[in-house]
Amino acid sequence: MHDGDVVVIGGGYAGVRLAKRLDGTARVTLVDRKEVFFHRIASLRAGVRPEWTMAPFIPYDRLLGKGRVAVGKAVRVDTAEREVVLATGERLPYDVVVIATGADYPEPARFSGTTAEEAAKSFAAHQQSVATADHVLVVGGGPSGVELSAEIRLARPDARVTLAHSGPTLLHSTGSERAGRKARAWLESHDVEVRLDSFMSPGHDFGTYRDARGNVVEADRSFWATGTTPNTLWLRLAGHGDWLNPSGHVKVDRMLRAEGRLDVFAVGDVNDASELKITPAALAQADLAAHNIRAYLGSSGKHRTQSRSYRPIHRTPLIVPFGQADGVTMLPVLGGETAVLGGRTTTLAKAKTLMTPYMRRQLGYSAA
Repeated sequence: MHDGDVVVIGGGYAGVRLAKRLDGTARVTLVDRKEVFFHRIASLRAGVRPEWTMAPFIPYDRLLGKGRVAVGKAVRVDTAEREVVLATGERLPYDVVVIATGADYPEPARFSGTTAEEAAKSFAAHQQSVATADHVLVVGGGPSGVELSAEIRLARPDARVTLAHSGPTLLHSTGSERAGRKARAWLESHDVEVRLDSFMSPGHDFGTYRDARGNVVEADRSFWATGTTPNTLWLRLAGHGDWLNPSGHVKVDRMLRAEGRLDVFAVGDVNDASELKITPAALAQADLAAHNIRAYLGSSGKHRTQSRSYRPIHRTPLIVPFGQADGVTMLPVLGGETAVLGGRTTTLAKAKTLMTPYMRRQLGYSAA
């Protein structure tokens, strides 16, 4: 039985999970500008190592058994007609629409173009620039900056690598000083220069960078891992600026519905749920939103399903690989403390494969 039309805008982790959960119980259309799923977790390594170039790209063609994937760019949600309008002019009717457009990440963790071939060319360009650089600067000491610095160091043991971070400790946004110390110790033991309390900006001359004290750093290549921007400009341009908070995230209620709308949900990095923007949170939101969408579509009748409230995740592991065989895992434990685990746990959980086999299985492919 198919109880309504659900249009999911965005084929990232949250969008894929939600579309798969609803496939078979609703008429699901997943809309994404990319022709393949982009496994962003593998993108930092793919931007450095040629043998990983194609690992982040997994076709959508086995994801849905009854629904469909529409390759295109959503430009408007017409709430009066209850249709999603694509850039091609196609209009997709909906009973429920889900905004799962995620966030834009700095390179190399970015999908360039619309095809896997176009994105692979971008990765190849990053790989070439890393392979030929005498000095690579990474700006940002959060999980992505630390992971990228480690990948570059292991790929280029002969190059100079500098990690500049505006905070007092690495990984300080995670709240674990111990994890930050372990990350710094690993990087410095591998001859990565770590500069703390060092806010960087491009210098006046090409290839130069300047910190807040006026000190100049020269580098052949720089990568900026200083945060993300929610992909919601299209909503503002389409007249839905009132759905957004000042940072551009979609404001959601406890049911993960856009404020004031019963038939518009938002999941993953794109919404304002107050928590770290990490994959486990996106997947948990997708699962809860799927339940609430089923409840909304089947809202009539004596035995209707009750909606559930979302509780932000505070007890999920945060894993930061240092290449394929080391890293640090932060695991919340009772009492509000955080256990910090080392290389063996991190390698088994993420570092070796970057969860690529898991995501391939989620999209209907073998792990290989």
